[in-house]
Amino acid sequence: MSSIALTERRNPATKDIDLMDSYEIAKTINNEDKKVALAVEKTLPQIGQAIELIAQAFLQGGRLAYFGAGTSGRLGVLDASECWPTFGVEHGMVCGFIAGGDRALRFSIENSEDSADLALQDLKTFAPKPQDIIVGISAGGGPKYVLTILEEAQKLGCKTIGISSNPEAKLQKFSDIFINPVVGEEAITGSSRMKSGTAQKMILNMLSTGAMIRIGKTYENYMIDVRMMNEKLIDRGCRIVAEIAKISYEDAQKYIKKSGHKVKTACVMALKNCNKEEAEALLAAQNGILRKVIG
Repeated sequence: MSSIALTERRNPATKDIDLMDSYEIAKTINNEDKKVALAVEKTLPQIGQAIELIAQAFLQGGRLAYFGAGTSGRLGVLDASECWPTFGVEHGMVCGFIAGGDRALRFSIENSEDSADLALQDLKTFAPKPQDIIVGISAGGGPKYVLTILEEAQKLGCKTIGISSNPEAKLQKFSDIFINPVVGEEAITGSSRMKSGTAQKMILNMLSTGAMIRIGKTYENYMIDVRMMNEKLIDRGCRIVAEIAKISYEDAQKYIKKSGHKVKTACVMALKNCNKEEAEALLAAQNGILRKVIG
């Protein structure tokens, strides 16, 4: 049994799950899920190091790229995709790659995780530079796709981060920072989309969000670089400006319109009683960090 990866071992707590009624199944899975946050908590020192590494890379013009196969790849693509609307970053600043390409987002292409060639193709597409950060994601920590990505990235001078639920993951050999939430055996043997996937989602949220906070993409806990692309987000932007500038919602709407739908610019215009160009100049002088402009 010791030669079997932890993520592939059988969970004694769920061996009779097929005899349970629906409520008992839900309760049993929920009990297993409760272990995930505690496992992630034990990796907070490594997560903190990774957040700072990524933030410093961003400040130096670097990018962040996630690479994974199957569930791990899908979660990386998801997190990367959310950074553009949430934090207003340029496309390409945070990228997600899944073994097998976009088709693998919807269909299982299981043998893609064993392909070093696919890894090299995706790495070439990303075209990493030494200031970029490469994150390899894998529950078991041993797919050739992920190992190849991390090994080649290190050769190119990139800093690497490995995320795996397996304490014996092979990818830690090629990871400058190894994040290892030991969530234990899955409720359904080998189904790493469950606890391991949940842990990965939590960690990726922390990495991207933490780094964005560190580079000034929030004011307090407001997402002040949100892209207002629909009615919900326009409403959110107006409420943020109203609350930060302590003005009415209606006045916030006016500032949002005058600012070109930019929350930070609208806040400065309202609080500094200036026009759009003056507000943008004040922000540029402080590298876009709103707190440094308005206190």
